[in-house]
Amino acid sequence: MTNSDRIIRLKTVLARTGLSHSTLYRKIADGTFPAQIRISVHGAGWRESSVNLWIADPVSYRADNDNLPSRREGGHEKG
Repeated sequence: MTNSDRIIRLKTVLARTGLSHSTLYRKIADGTFPAQIRISVHGAGWRESSVNLWIADPVSYRADNDNLPSRREGGHEKG
């Protein structure tokens, strides 16, 4: 794991982006900010590389399928 792929926590994300809690979570729901990844039962964080992509171009950023919850659950996967 490189330094840019380390997991950063909420406090660091808020400090680096300047977003408030509510704006951050609204942007995640809208797909305009990287989604969290689960790192333990009660913990989550963000890939630093994903946050860096958002910081580089926040207006044009759109979450890709790797950052969103899986939509293939329930056996609807094409084979």
